[in-house]
Amino acid sequence: MDVLRTPDARFEGLADWPYAPHYTEVTDADGTALRIHHVDEGPKDQRPILLMHGEPSWAYLYRKVIAEVTAKGHRAVAPDLVGFGRSDKPAKRTDYTYERHVAWMSAWLEKNDLKDIVLFCQDWGGLIGLRLVAAFPERFSAVVVSNTGLPIGVGKSEGFEAWLNFSQNTPELPVGFILNGGTARDLSDAERAAYDAPFPDESYKEGARIFPALVPITPEHASVEENKTAWAVLETFEKPFVTAFSDADPITRGGEAMFLARVPGTKNVPHTTLKGGHFVQEDSPVEIAALLDGLVTSLPQT
Repeated sequence: MDVLRTPDARFEGLADWPYAPHYTEVTDADGTALRIHHVDEGPKDQRPILLMHGEPSWAYLYRKVIAEVTAKGHRAVAPDLVGFGRSDKPAKRTDYTYERHVAWMSAWLEKNDLKDIVLFCQDWGGLIGLRLVAAFPERFSAVVVSNTGLPIGVGKSEGFEAWLNFSQNTPELPVGFILNGGTARDLSDAERAAYDAPFPDESYKEGARIFPALVPITPEHASVEENKTAWAVLETFEKPFVTAFSDADPITRGGEAMFLARVPGTKNVPHTTLKGGHFVQEDSPVEIAALLDGLVTSLPQT
């Protein structure tokens, strides 16, 4: 597997991004070493709030949430998925599969030995993050899901089909433009540039391009059975499990219903609807941080 690495200079001077990089090396099943980046801010003796992004964003999506929760005395850990941000980027589109992403982040989680985790996940951060919960339920103390799902061969829609077609066929994938289109507010030029920063040219975007095609929305997709197995674990997950979908995301609207119906941890915890688009972290970071602060402080001390 050939691997690309975005030059460090691309991440210098980004707006509202003072966070030092941390790196973990994992090994793919084919023997290729991959470097995964994450942010780790706040007191290391506190339970980690794990912030997982989706496509085509990176940990920058959580910059304001990180600032808010660490100001409240919490620890924030925000990784970049392989193919995104400061993490390594396999060069071929076929290098990326759903199961490889789960394996890479599982190895990252175990190497960093995170425990007592409070997870906030959105978009592919949920498709991968919830698989981590299912694989390592003992490592998680609570979960917040926002604008995400865990598809098992259904969920095809006109809106998603349009996104799939665009992502696979546009000559240039305009990442900053996509992020701006998925928020209720207008991003600044500096913010859009920060989302473009991980991708010096189109060759770095193969992971970003393939993600929509990997969502298992038909029975023929790979990972349908693996996601069904994960759901079987989530149906026994009794720790706090909060839904916090946004009010203006046409792609995932109503997606909380399946979690509320099937995950026992959704009972007896408050749920919320956040204001914003698909990338709700850009529209409601203060509200997300307040939700996480309340959830973390409500958990028993370890």
